Amino acid sequence: MTNIFKKKYIVEDNLVKLIINDKTVEEVIDFYTEAPFPNYESNDDKSSINYKGDKNILAREFKKFIGFNKNILEVGCGTGQLSIYFAIGNNNKIFALDPTLASINLGRNFSKKNNIQNVKFINADIFDDVFQEDTFDFIWTNGVLHHTKNPKLAFDIISNYLKKDGYILVGLYNKFGRLRTVFRQLLYKLFGKKIVMLLDPTLRNIKRGNTQQIKSWIRDQYEHPVESLHTIDEVLEWFDENDIEFISSIPSCDFKTYQNMNIFKKSSKGTFLSRLFSQISMLFNSLGADGGLFIVVGKKQ
Repeated sequence: MTNIFKKKYIVEDNLVKLIINDKTVEEVIDFYTEAPFPNYESNDDKSSINYKGDKNILAREFKKFIGFNKNILEVGCGTGQLSIYFAIGNNNKIFALDPTLASINLGRNFSKKNNIQNVKFINADIFDDVFQEDTFDFIWTNGVLHHTKNPKLAFDIISNYLKKDGYILVGLYNKFGRLRTVFRQLLYKLFGKKIVMLLDPTLRNIKRGNTQQIKSWIRDQYEHPVESLHTIDEVLEWFDENDIEFISSIPSCDFKTYQNMNIFKKSSKGTFLSRLFSQISMLFNSLGADGGLFIVVGKKQ
């Protein structure tokens, strides 16, 4: 394990710790320490985490495509539920990185209790650049980089960890698709919790008794101290600068093309106008309703 790290670290019972010293990161750490996201339910076990993961089409297709005997990095793993899902039922080595120790500990304790041995938790800051180049076959960073001080720099750093022909999946808040949430954020500041409980589709679908899940969603969507918005074209520029070939996106870059959930199948970039149209259309579909997150997948050249 030691040869994949650039920095000195401390190992504590399946946890690799590096010193974090950044004001923005510390602000995010404080935010998630109060209410780790997503949290585990009291009756969660290996089978329930596997069931939840299989219900997520994106995660399920990703896991299916990975295969076996690969190195996978999840950047911004939170409580580690997705990394644990990726680890179940295979011999892949999963590395789950997050700066919030309270969140990491929940995942570490769960994996220990359920005897999941092929996931390693890394408590570190993205910007510390902790891994060697050409280490991972797959990198997943979904809903994370827009909560950093410099998403482009964060992407540049983690792209270096990707092996040749390795795949990276990045999910970010969309500049157009998130406008519904941005509007609700304004209403939340003015009128408080009741208005978003009424208007937010995700909150309407959460059982009223699940106060922890409601609290976590409200904090993540309406109270986060660090948030930025991005476009598909912006990410395409990041790809070009890091020698990464565009593979696919959600929503599709070409609005004439049916949205294929096989996210690792090569698809068209479309045109600037088609990409713009696809992103604006998020305002009128479930992608915009659920927070305006868009996905882009690339392959290292």
